[in-house]
Amino acid sequence: MTGQPTPEPPDPGLPARATAVSPTAPVTGPGGRRSLPSGVTRNLGLVIALLLLCAVGVITAGDRFASADNVLTILRLASVIGVVSIGMTFVITAGGIDLSVGAVVGLASVWATTTGTQLLATGVHWIIMVSTALLVGAAAGLINGVLVAYGQIVPFIATLAMLAAARGLAEILANRQTQIIRVRGFLDTFTGNLLGIPVLVWIFALVAVAGWVLLNRTTFGRRTFAVGGNPEAARLAGIRVKRHTMLLYGLVGLAAGIAAVMIMARTTAGSSTHGTLYELDAIAAVVIGGTLLSGGRGTIVGTIFGVLIFTTLTNVFTLNNLSISAQAIAKGVIIVVAVLLQQRIAARSRGG
Repeated sequence: MTGQPTPEPPDPGLPARATAVSPTAPVTGPGGRRSLPSGVTRNLGLVIALLLLCAVGVITAGDRFASADNVLTILRLASVIGVVSIGMTFVITAGGIDLSVGAVVGLASVWATTTGTQLLATGVHWIIMVSTALLVGAAAGLINGVLVAYGQIVPFIATLAMLAAARGLAEILANRQTQIIRVRGFLDTFTGNLLGIPVLVWIFALVAVAGWVLLNRTTFGRRTFAVGGNPEAARLAGIRVKRHTMLLYGLVGLAAGIAAVMIMARTTAGSSTHGTLYELDAIAAVVIGGTLLSGGRGTIVGTIFGVLIFTTLTNVFTLNNLSISAQAIAKGVIIVVAVLLQQRIAARSRGG
């Protein structure tokens, strides 16, 4: 009919039918009153949980826990798995999962510390080792992405296959031996401190800031939320869902490559055993942080708190000479409680 306004075309960066809600959007309560955004409330709960853990640490371990050296130890231990968890946040926000990140960390560390790579790095520059680790990680991630997006293989199966293949290839390359790093420039750069803080912690901080900006302030991030909220609606809105999914797995692979560089610096070696069970720790930290396993909602800040909570928990258990088995039980309970809370929050959202 004439005289009616022509509807505007949909924004290609957003789905035609919004199903993913920003965790920082203001919430209006009864009577029009504004309440705290759900993301703020969730992060406040994580802060309280972390503070309670710290209180337990101070009570049970005293100055051994509260010392500056122990705080730096916690941050140093959190940095490697933290980088992996940030990459995992993107994939889970989009409704996927990656079980291969730990094996990819091991493969990247081995490939970057082979005799040939180290000789080349000695003759040229230590950046050769870093580039090798990043390229191996990104390549493994992109292979996962191609299998999931274009091969239509379930993410659980595709990444499980990569886990087995990457771990096996790492063992072959290293001949099941630890490869000692002898490139002095690499060690001097990554094992030192900057302004009294370990370089590894600075790398974690930079990756966290970059991840937050990418997820919350770019079209790439908005498309990630859209794909996780409703892939079909995202496709109808003009988002190339398959390509975006492939890039997300490449991104988590790149994060695994960065983590490989960090663990190489921390242990001064490359090994096929590096990254063992990192996939479980990363998924747990992401879930604890408030990212939905079903996709559509993710938070980098929450993931960081999740990593710190688990690392602090491990540190408290270690200082009190408690067994690894007890640590595993405590982590399992925390994960179950977090998932139950997610389900309750999701049910309340649907009811609202």
